[in-house]
Amino acid sequence: MAQWLLQRLYEQAGVIRRQRETIEQQKAEIQEQAATIQSLRDQLAKDSHNSSKSPSSDGYEKPPVPRTRSLRHSGEKKTGGQPGHTGHRLEPVEQPDHFEVHPVIECAHCHASLADVPVTDYEKRQVFDLPPVRVEVTEHQAEIKVCPQCGELTTAAFPPDVTQPTQYGPRIKAQATYFNTYQFIPLARTSEMFGDLYGHSLGEDTIRHANGRIEEEIAPTTEVIRQQLCDSDVVHCDETGLRAVGKLHWVHVASTPTLTHYTFHPKRGAEAMEEGGILPQLTGTAVHDFWKSYFKVHQGAHALCNAHHLRDLIFIHEQYQQAWADEMIDLLLEIKEAVDQTRPTQDHLPPDLLADLERRYAEILKCGFAANPPPDPPPQKKRGRQKQSLPKNFLDRLRDYRKEVLAFMYDFRVPFDNNQGERDLRMIKVKQKVSGAFRTVAGAEQFCDIRGYISTARKQGQPVLDALEAAYRGEPWMPTPPPNAPP
Repeated sequence: MAQWLLQRLYEQAGVIRRQRETIEQQKAEIQEQAATIQSLRDQLAKDSHNSSKSPSSDGYEKPPVPRTRSLRHSGEKKTGGQPGHTGHRLEPVEQPDHFEVHPVIECAHCHASLADVPVTDYEKRQVFDLPPVRVEVTEHQAEIKVCPQCGELTTAAFPPDVTQPTQYGPRIKAQATYFNTYQFIPLARTSEMFGDLYGHSLGEDTIRHANGRIEEEIAPTTEVIRQQLCDSDVVHCDETGLRAVGKLHWVHVASTPTLTHYTFHPKRGAEAMEEGGILPQLTGTAVHDFWKSYFKVHQGAHALCNAHHLRDLIFIHEQYQQAWADEMIDLLLEIKEAVDQTRPTQDHLPPDLLADLERRYAEILKCGFAANPPPDPPPQKKRGRQKQSLPKNFLDRLRDYRKEVLAFMYDFRVPFDNNQGERDLRMIKVKQKVSGAFRTVAGAEQFCDIRGYISTARKQGQPVLDALEAAYRGEPWMPTPPPNAPP
């Protein structure tokens, strides 16, 4: 009897053990499924106002709940022109190019003839328009003379840029590059445009040749831009995808308010950044989003884009209903306002204010970690890092990279966000929307080189067409060195 009872107890213990193992296994599966469901919900809830997704990805459907939070604060100014604003209108000129006199033939009242009556005054109106434009052909004639002494023929030298029996000049080829690379007009439509505007269509190969010639001539300018960026105090960095030869490539930008440099590369990470040659040699601060390759390549100071942080915080506040995220938004915007108000008179915040802002930042993080404790260890040890919730991962970033998040508070030369880099990449996306993709890698690299030259020229107040024509003539425009550049 005792032996039978012990056997039953042993069997019951085995059943209980297996049930516990099943419960633990089901518990782990439920946690994994809950995490997967939450991840899918997060993906559905993301749009351009609470993530880095572009507005074009939002679709045509309006959100079910109106947006109640905006990062833009309404100002006190009324809409429209502000006091002191200088208006712009079409002003008449004192010396018109042409005159058209409209005579009075008869009286508008009694219809008497006024043909021989003297004119007492004129009412003037001016029309601004373009004259008919056509391509002009200049024939260069080199004199040939016979020497009376030796009887040999001598021919005069042509200008250095006149090398063919028939050829296009620098102005028309500069315009071809201007339309194709600056205004993103495809080759076929650029050719058609010349026919419509000037009555002379250009061949697509002529446009390609013009782009290639300018790419060669601007190589010294591109190198100067790269070196000036390496010596800059603050450089904005970003990257975006661009398709070429049916594959996804990447365009990396390094820029300031006066300089722009693009690098086209098949990779997105550290290899491309190193080949770009700017981040490894940068002496100043690199401003970017939280892409780890930037920290690997650039060993100096970093600053993170807080526009990205604000959108992530909005997402956490809306999707997870966590109050600390809303408090962090208010604090970051408060710091930005304090910096903007202090910058005109000083280059740093008062020490007591700085200490108070740092204390509040730490307190908000403490509340955030309290609401997002570390996950329980899995029943079976797995390789790699343990998966955490999105708010917990973001809190770790704000804690571990506090100096980079608040770089704009410590150094007034550092901006609050990375809008400069994103603006300089916007035209790359416009080109892709217009043309779809590049047929060759060389064409994509050529486009990026010319765009960097054009963007830098525009930032420094140079007319784009003049800068392109100068490059085609073999005298490319050179950027002005920044004030802090070494001699």
